Amino acid sequence: MAAFAALVVSVVLTGIMRELAPALGLIDVPNERSSHRAPTPRGGGVSIVVAATAALVVLAFLGALRIELFFALTGGGVAVAAVGLLDDRRRLPAGARLAVHVVAALCALILLGGLPPLRIAQQVIAFGWFGYVLGTLGIVWVVNLFNFMDGIDGLAASEAVFVACAGALLAILTRISTDVAAAGFAVAAACCGFSCWNWPPAKIFMGDVGSLSLGGTLGTIAVIIKQEILLFFVGGVFVVEALSVILQVGSFKLRGKRIFRMAPIHHHFELLGWSESKVIVRFWIAALVFALFALTTLKLR
Repeated sequence: MAAFAALVVSVVLTGIMRELAPALGLIDVPNERSSHRAPTPRGGGVSIVVAATAALVVLAFLGALRIELFFALTGGGVAVAAVGLLDDRRRLPAGARLAVHVVAALCALILLGGLPPLRIAQQVIAFGWFGYVLGTLGIVWVVNLFNFMDGIDGLAASEAVFVACAGALLAILTRISTDVAAAGFAVAAACCGFSCWNWPPAKIFMGDVGSLSLGGTLGTIAVIIKQEILLFFVGGVFVVEALSVILQVGSFKLRGKRIFRMAPIHHHFELLGWSESKVIVRFWIAALVFALFALTTLKLR
């Protein structure tokens, strides 16, 4: 029920944000690096944040979501979303944005009791205080990964649906808790509602407010279900994208060339003449392969 409500609220709010965006100064004007050609409203990620948060409030009120998990998922996420919204209107200093990301990730880890132990075969590695450092870096990386890969219509939202649903299923299969699963499905539903407006050609963009908050929420879910490695593989499509950019940067550095543009894989597909819808469908197939690998690995444990 909470997930369905999140879906409906997200659809309605995204439509409202599309109408309000020009008055709020939330317009994405294309430049030479843009994949779109016409000025397009942005900031639609507000609907995802509001819809998902409202659903989590309902779950917590009904006792279906533990209070510490509620604050871990919403507290830092709202702060990151607020900074993202300000950044969508007027570019903020990178240091200020990063500071908020770090504090939000650290607060979530404190509420969750730190990074859980890692099991490798018969060995269990307890991270202790270093787990807070490692976990914070991991969540901050996911936050900025989602932001960086929000490059074409519908891609980031659909990937978030895959990762959130996979996190929910992993929570069920590992018997961690049903409340985490309910939270994951609520986030996925909110992303689906936004996707109705963001499918190519997008009528509104997610903006930093959406991509940053989604990254933080999904990174936190990974810590909660204690399956960071498996959820890492589920989000493998974006991980491969990020690695491709890192390799491009390394190649330019080794050859002593200036870096004018770092192009993720999906931009290369666009240069080959693929439509955005075709690129997204191919990414869905890749995401399913990664998800099946993760679930099979879990079954073999």
